[in-house]
Amino acid sequence: MRTPAAMIVGLVLCPCGLLLTLTGTLTPKWRQVSRIPDQPTDLVLEQGIWDVCSERQSSHLRLCGQADELGYFEQMPVRVARGLMPASLVVTLLGLVVAALGVRCWQEEPRHTLAGAAGLVLLLSGLLSLISVSWYTHKLWALPAPASSTLAVGYSLVLSYLGSCLEILGGLALALSFHRCCQERRALKSPPSPTPAPGSRTTARAYHNPADVLRDERDGRGWRSTLPCDSDL
Repeated sequence: MRTPAAMIVGLVLCPCGLLLTLTGTLTPKWRQVSRIPDQPTDLVLEQGIWDVCSERQSSHLRLCGQADELGYFEQMPVRVARGLMPASLVVTLLGLVVAALGVRCWQEEPRHTLAGAAGLVLLLSGLLSLISVSWYTHKLWALPAPASSTLAVGYSLVLSYLGSCLEILGGLALALSFHRCCQERRALKSPPSPTPAPGSRTTARAYHNPADVLRDERDGRGWRSTLPCDSDL
């Protein structure tokens, strides 16, 4: 049996989402702070959920591990992202393992129930990361920053968004396996339709008009009435 297209889509989208989410989680570029007063004009401050880096755009000199003087890491959106993003990665890995056991590309028949359960797990992982990046984006301009500086969205936040959406779409695709499972159960419960044995006679048809009997015999129907009629005499 060929692997259903929905399972293939889920197995392609979810690993891609995992890589994007992992990159967004580890890289310190959720927010960019530029044009900081009393600092060089080419200095850009890059803030993530684990580290803060400064970079001189003219010389590309990059220094990480900057001191958090404004209490950036103490803010609730950053603390929530620190908890939900790693949890999303762990749940995604668990969902991919369950999905591999359910799809079973090396076997003829996939396990639709297991693949559907994996889809729900991957859907949950995508929602976890989406909640954290959405809250961070909503509070991005409210987080502590030097006065009169310019704030911008970093690429790490964009990658996390894309990864979350891919995991949600992949999880929904795998969750469609529950529909196939329900179809198979209905097919097992419904009795098979009886098929007439070769050479067996079909049920006799009742006639109320002799003209109908002659018309059917003239059309060459494969069955004959069990009741006597003028043509049988």
